[in-house]
Amino acid sequence: MNAADPAAAVLLAEGELTVRGRIREASNAALYCTVTHEDREAACVYKPVAGERPLWDFPDGTLAGREVAAYEVSRATGWNLVPPTVLRDGPYGEGMCQLWIETAPGAELLALVDGEEPEPGWKAIGLAEVGEGRTALLVHADDPRLRRLAVLDAVINNADRKGGHLLPTADGLLYGIDHGVTFNVEDKLRTLLWGWAGEPLTEEAVEVLEGLGAALTDGGALADRLAPLITRAEIDATHARVEAMLTSGVHPVPGGEWPAIPWPPV
Repeated sequence: MNAADPAAAVLLAEGELTVRGRIREASNAALYCTVTHEDREAACVYKPVAGERPLWDFPDGTLAGREVAAYEVSRATGWNLVPPTVLRDGPYGEGMCQLWIETAPGAELLALVDGEEPEPGWKAIGLAEVGEGRTALLVHADDPRLRRLAVLDAVINNADRKGGHLLPTADGLLYGIDHGVTFNVEDKLRTLLWGWAGEPLTEEAVEVLEGLGAALTDGGALADRLAPLITRAEIDATHARVEAMLTSGVHPVPGGEWPAIPWPPV
């Protein structure tokens, strides 16, 4: 099923979940499933709350709730950068259920290169040790899809944007996944997408942020959808981040009090 299909969320929410296996690379319980409803079927990921490990710096709510909240914010932007995601009951209790995305092989978004400056079409992230005392420049593509994702990550305060969380598809779209450590009230932005740090926001991004700001006010449509998923303080902090970006007019820069790049980066 195409992630842009409006029926995807209905299928995820109302379909019958069948567990097919476990995704062992995940740090918390993540199950590969199929979901069926009437004449539709799709692959999906089901992450039960019961399989979450407690995090001292995310004491409120659940990883599953924050994953769904990230989808709701993405949906509100109109960019649809997060696959359809719902909160529902499943074989192991309540959890998040997200449409499985098939990635396109060979879509290069990150690279390690020699030299101190990136080639045209790439943005520098920073130097990385590559063994035997050598360093290389870590770069990401100067791609408008990634730039939109960088804005979304700043809004939701994503503390773990790794390369493995970027899913380009054969039809030219890009999705981001794994949003369990988001929406903290403290600045915890940790990402590989620093290439535009300090650069002016695009006109498109400003327009999207203005829409988010209105939707996040008390009684706003997005604030109401987020209320069952994250705390009031987290919603207010999200609104404040949006307003701060509109005031500055630029992409955020690393704060210095928190590691700016996740480890491992991929």
